[in-house]
Amino acid sequence: MRERLVVIGGDAAGMSAASQARRLKGPDELEIIAFERGHFTSFSACGIPYWVSGDVPERDRLIARSPEEHRARAIDLRMRTEVTEIDVAGGRVRARDLESGAEEWTAYDKLVIATGARPDRPPLPGMDAPGVHGVQTLDDGQALLDTLERTEGRRAVVVGAGYIGVEMAEAMMKRGYDVTVVNRGQEPMATLDPDMGRLVHEAMSGLGITMVNGAEVTKVLTDGGGTSLLERSRELGGGRARAVATDDAEFPADVVVLGIGVRPETGLARAAGLPVGEYGGLLTDLAMRVRGHDDIWAGGDCVEVLDLVSGRERHIALGTHANKHGQVIGSNVGGGYATFPGVVGTAVSKVCDLEIARTGLREKDARAVGLQYVTVTVESTSRAGYYPGAAPMTVKMLAERRTGRLLGVQIVGREGAAKRVDIAAVALTAAMTVEQMTALDLGYAPPFSPVWDPVLVAARKASAAVRAAGD
Repeated sequence: MRERLVVIGGDAAGMSAASQARRLKGPDELEIIAFERGHFTSFSACGIPYWVSGDVPERDRLIARSPEEHRARAIDLRMRTEVTEIDVAGGRVRARDLESGAEEWTAYDKLVIATGARPDRPPLPGMDAPGVHGVQTLDDGQALLDTLERTEGRRAVVVGAGYIGVEMAEAMMKRGYDVTVVNRGQEPMATLDPDMGRLVHEAMSGLGITMVNGAEVTKVLTDGGGTSLLERSRELGGGRARAVATDDAEFPADVVVLGIGVRPETGLARAAGLPVGEYGGLLTDLAMRVRGHDDIWAGGDCVEVLDLVSGRERHIALGTHANKHGQVIGSNVGGGYATFPGVVGTAVSKVCDLEIARTGLREKDARAVGLQYVTVTVESTSRAGYYPGAAPMTVKMLAERRTGRLLGVQIVGREGAAKRVDIAAVALTAAMTVEQMTALDLGYAPPFSPVWDPVLVAARKASAAVRAAGD
């Protein structure tokens, strides 16, 4: 008897799950219906800043697989259709066609929830004004580009200085805008320790980006500014964005870009009584099955995952994880077997020629889980110092105080810096000590690395620090 798989969400996790399940089971064994409320499927949200900047010239280059391509693989993909309710007891979902408004129930034997994450948009005056943009979807990116085409001014304010914030600051600068970044943190890139974030701050300032740290946005000011009641109403959110305000300053803006972060989109799942964790993400087992529900799986930005270093659940919204989740889910739904053991928190980014990377725990993360640790910071170069193009690099490493187990690495530098974090990511996954890392047989030639790779220099120094702490 043919089973029916229903997938909620048509991006990385959802369509990876559908595609993998289809590889394992043909249409005569498994019917697949997928619902997507947007206009696009299987697209790279991580590529949006580079499309906005012009580095990626066309939107469609960010689309890995179109709806028509999915349908050609016998996946009944229903676009512009939003699932509004999950009836767990009845084994069905209710969906609404966003064009016609028509609603209907669809039964399922197996359900995949891949609803992603939603951008943080604080409920402040003016946050919904014209000229204020998030950049979560391709529709968001197109709306921002449309605004840039219509806007005569050249002042941009980016709210937030995480990955999206710094990448959008670069994008707006490349488009010829004077860029101000308003950040409530002590330094940009809160996924780094403040001492490493300071290096990012200095580099961004050196590029001509105005950094305003330790500043909480209170409202977006809009066109108006008169004394009448109507004009005052417009000033606090009725017209077009003209400035971003904090408690003690205003920053003029012809366009405002939000890069504050994201939260798991789990309202639908919560309403259905499915389990969520501390960060609001769905909780799953190693097979990505929602805990306590044999026929429901979840993956992507809407779930929490195990941090292999701290041993705790975390919410990390990255396309790399979402695609892996989808592969695991699809394998299990299709009759195979796969697991997702967890993550170590690896991420890379850049601002122009400055590369930023991190994996594992920050100092505050280690303290939060009760780990005692040592830290070291080293300065090195991406190539042999005498080889043309050698660029500076700073590596910070954390190790457990008594055992020497590697806990985390952060890297800030120029060309050739960021991807070195992968060495540390593998070491973290293998639970290696910093002493063990010093013996790693890494590739060497002057155009690629000094004789001692910067990560291994940091490991040597960390190993010495562990021994000293023991003494």
